[in-house]
Amino acid sequence: MAQLQRLAVTAAQISANKIDLTKEQQHYLNRVLRLQAGDRFIAMDGCGHWWSAILEVQETGLFASITEEIAVNRELPVAVTLIAALPKGNGFDEVVRQAAELGVASIVPVTSDRTLLKPSTQKVDRWRRIAAEAAEQSERQIVPTVYEPLSFDLAVRMNYRL
Repeated sequence: MAQLQRLAVTAAQISANKIDLTKEQQHYLNRVLRLQAGDRFIAMDGCGHWWSAILEVQETGLFASITEEIAVNRELPVAVTLIAALPKGNGFDEVVRQAAELGVASIVPVTSDRTLLKPSTQKVDRWRRIAAEAAEQSERQIVPTVYEPLSFDLAVRMNYRL
């Protein structure tokens, strides 16, 4: 099933073997991937579950029907947490992308005395979207958790475990 496109969804979107797609997901599936009603794709919840789904049309837009659960295990046997200092500019975008593709389970951005970047909530949301997209692209079962930025001292004292 590697040839099918993957889409990250939340558990709240799934009910009674149906997936309520957001407007952004509908646009992505229909306009970007050019999937039509009846086409199949893989839905993943980011917590280790994959489903084969069929795109369907209703009056209010597109939705998906789950046909079966797919059992795969592609995750690392240990949960790796990356604690990384924030570089200047948009360099952390690439850190998040590469870490997600390599199999990291969680990413903790840290600030230090010399950190120039002071990330906003929108920046953290962007990193979370990048992590989800990288997980889709690399066929991961788990979408890495991207935490809010912390000071280096606090990050070292906290015990990050899944």
